[in-house]
Amino acid sequence: MTAIPQGRARRAALVSAVCALVVSGTGLTGCSEDPDEGTNGVGKLPPAEIQRKTRTAADSAEAVRLSGSVVTSGRTYKLDMQLKADGATGSVTAQGATFQLLRIGRRLYLKADAGFWSDAGAESGGKADAAAAGKLDGKYVKVPQGDPSYKKFSGFTEKDVLLDGLLTLHGTLATDGHHEHAGTRVIRITGDKGSGGTLDVSLEGTPYPLRLVRAGGAGTLTFSSWGKDFALKEPAKDDTVDYGKQLPTS
Repeated sequence: MTAIPQGRARRAALVSAVCALVVSGTGLTGCSEDPDEGTNGVGKLPPAEIQRKTRTAADSAEAVRLSGSVVTSGRTYKLDMQLKADGATGSVTAQGATFQLLRIGRRLYLKADAGFWSDAGAESGGKADAAAAGKLDGKYVKVPQGDPSYKKFSGFTEKDVLLDGLLTLHGTLATDGHHEHAGTRVIRITGDKGSGGTLDVSLEGTPYPLRLVRAGGAGTLTFSSWGKDFALKEPAKDDTVDYGKQLPTS
């Protein structure tokens, strides 16, 4: 991402040249390009107010797509999730293994290959039963709400929970200039000059957060498709495995 896109840099140079001619010919001063011209005006606000507005916008949106990486408890998770209040769908990659998550209401399904289930069994202290793992290969496994895995995995599907935990900058807030993200003009706010994280907020339309760099190298995330609904569909019965109260670990 560049601080000033090339097209805008050329336009700024042209404006400066014209201003120089005007000033030299008329004695006028103060000719400059307003970086907030044609925007939603958020860029002119104090950083704390920008953060408040972007949080309000994010909380009010019916849906969002979140992608990127999150580092927590020493593990890196790569996320590509579509989220809304009553469900979510997408993928998570951790330690080289990728699994699909689908939540519809309180029903949570996890879909992965046999290798994932073998590793999960070994990690939890059980035996990695190849035959049992093979039966789960490529199936939607219904995660019981009483199983410890439910809270862990459902956290990746909860829009409000994820956003509340992620959209936080630490330390003293400040603005760090006008930038561009994926063709959209943004204002960047920082915590403790960037060490507490940085957040790019849209200057076009609703002030949604578009890119977050978390404090301490804890991952980078992008946000898109704000407010765009998506369909959730129950997996077919013959493609689903329900283990009742607890997932198998051996």
